[in-house]
Amino acid sequence: MKNVYFLSDAHLGSRAIEHSRTQERRLVNFLDSIKHKAAAVYLLGDIFDFWYEFRTVVPKGYTRFLGKLSELTDLGVEVHFFTGNHDLWCGDYLTTECGVIIHREPLTTEIYGKEFYLAHGDGLGDPDKKYRFLRSMFHSPTLQMLFSSLHPRWSIDLGLTWAKHSRMKRINGKEPEYLGEDKEYLVLYTKEYLKSHPNINYFLYGHRHIELDLMLSATARILILGDWINYFSYAVFDGENLFLEEFIEGETKL
Repeated sequence: MKNVYFLSDAHLGSRAIEHSRTQERRLVNFLDSIKHKAAAVYLLGDIFDFWYEFRTVVPKGYTRFLGKLSELTDLGVEVHFFTGNHDLWCGDYLTTECGVIIHREPLTTEIYGKEFYLAHGDGLGDPDKKYRFLRSMFHSPTLQMLFSSLHPRWSIDLGLTWAKHSRMKRINGKEPEYLGEDKEYLVLYTKEYLKSHPNINYFLYGHRHIELDLMLSATARILILGDWINYFSYAVFDGENLFLEEFIEGETKL
């Protein structure tokens, strides 16, 4: 039985990350290290810091990462790509060129007999009204059409600059630390969702850039996957156990 892997929030291409090229190489090296052990890889959003596809143009860069995704799918590994709030503007390029499966909404799926609820996490229980308004704008087909009318020379630069500005507004460029079980909105959302979906065993999210592994009941668990900026973290399911790990090059065992 091969493993199933989950990771999120690499923010490749971010102008706020000094080691961005090294970061991409490390992610590629991780994917290379698991390519013969993986049945599937789930990328739970914000893999790119900004990704916007035009009909015949895609963002510059990421060739090592995109090549590795293509290698994985060529080997028969399922690669699932969840759009996050930074890379929600995916078209069909990743599917047609790299063979990945795109998910634009949360997914409930069975893996080796267990029920998983998988999502990036943005918009799920977040009480921030300003963010919810921005999110609705980003998802607006009309505004997306207007943005597409800009030349990529300006629009891609604008998107990357916006993403950098958003990150640098945070203290040390990081998300707030864990707020506690009674205040962490993804935990609160999940507890409420679990009431009407008691058969789900594992809830996995990205977005918050924290590592969290919390039992919600005797049969349900929530994991927030950290990121590939500070933690280089991922989850792996071997069919019986789910582990939250951090990648140290040359030491991946699972």
